[in-house]
Amino acid sequence: MTVQASLSGNGQELTIKVDGRFDFSAHQEFRDAYESLEAEPQSFVVDLGGTSYLDSSALGMLLLLRDHAGGDSADVRIVNCNQDVRKILTISNFEQLFAIQ
Repeated sequence: MTVQASLSGNGQELTIKVDGRFDFSAHQEFRDAYESLEAEPQSFVVDLGGTSYLDSSALGMLLLLRDHAGGDSADVRIVNCNQDVRKILTISNFEQLFAIQ
């Protein structure tokens, strides 16, 4: 499992890419990806294109990111989900909290 973060050139959007299993072992690395920034991005993209599995702790980490980004007014998108990951997000009603593409 790896977590990579990249800030857009203008500093307005942070992309966090998670590869492999997205579970509790990623907790600190995932939080560091957005909490350690000096600037505060306006939007966040979580790229799950390389994610093979996610569990309830990953769902909790996504909720922590949403709270950090502003809660109900947050601009957080989840992109590139495979069918299994998307099914978990749908069952968990995350499409009501995040833009899932």
